[in-house]
Amino acid sequence: MLLAGCQQQSEDAGGTTRKPSAAKPRAHLVTTYLTERAPVSTQHERPGTLRLRRLVRVHAREEGRVQQLDVFEGDQVDRGALLVRLDDALLRLELDKARATLAQKRIDLKRYEDLAQRDAASQDELAQARTALVLAEADLSLLETRLDYTRIAAPFAGVIIERLGEPGDFIAKNTHLLTLADPASLVAEVYVSELVLPHIAVGDPARIRIDALGGRLFAGHVLRIHPTLSEANRQAEVEIRFDQIPAGARAGQFVRAELSTAAVPRLLVPFRALRQDRDGTFVWVIDHSKAARRPVRTGIRIADQVEILDGLTPGQRVITRGFLGLSEGKQVERVDDDDGPSIASPGAAPEQVDSMP
Repeated sequence: MLLAGCQQQSEDAGGTTRKPSAAKPRAHLVTTYLTERAPVSTQHERPGTLRLRRLVRVHAREEGRVQQLDVFEGDQVDRGALLVRLDDALLRLELDKARATLAQKRIDLKRYEDLAQRDAASQDELAQARTALVLAEADLSLLETRLDYTRIAAPFAGVIIERLGEPGDFIAKNTHLLTLADPASLVAEVYVSELVLPHIAVGDPARIRIDALGGRLFAGHVLRIHPTLSEANRQAEVEIRFDQIPAGARAGQFVRAELSTAAVPRLLVPFRALRQDRDGTFVWVIDHSKAARRPVRTGIRIADQVEILDGLTPGQRVITRGFLGLSEGKQVERVDDDDGPSIASPGAAPEQVDSMP
């Protein structure tokens, strides 16, 4: 009886035989992101250093003993203020001698001119007297210039940042004695990636944070973009000038500069959509309800999104979740759309932007 019961086929209400149905294959569940190209203004924070743009090293243009050197590091000086005075006693004696020689040459020339009028002197003697007078005048001018070199004045109003001599020292020509800097020329010097350089320009607004002053943000603008890049890191030097130099800012302080680029159309996808293997970087897209692999070339990273430079077009659906067990040509089903992270607005806090391989 038990054997007969096991062999009995089940029948439905109408008396027909019911057979098991084949299970339908279940689609692979994924979330996607719809790609589009939209203008995006990125913000970049770069570390840097404060530097004095206008700095002059004061050298002695005449040798001698330092007679006066009254300025020290940190002293403020006005334009034209006397910085250094050298002993000029010997030069003054030579100058007196040159003046006496010049007076004698003028007398000699006058005598030869009188003699020439009476045909008592030749034209050659007269020409030699005139040449001697010109040489005497040149010697006098040279000594007056050398005498001026014994007094060194400030070429502009600034602050002394180096003092390399003392009164009583005997110095040779071209000796470095002082360094004078213009406090109004203080700039922030940062280095910017080659991927960001095309999107910034001289005059663009910037904000500067000085850690030593409590991390406050100070307004500024891009003053200069250097034309060459470092071969080591492919970055260029960018100088940023303060709109108003804050009190307490000093050369050498560590700063962080925030730069905003102009809005540029970019094709962005969530960073989590990127996959990597031995063949390189790729993403999974949906092509006619099936998974398809697409190699891509990436650009800058903005927050949790990354720019796609090559490999995708606007309007494609990129898979962002559900990678486990995913393979080429596998049937997939969207369960939800991934809106992706929002891009920071120009007034929002800066996001870190990185360059991708």
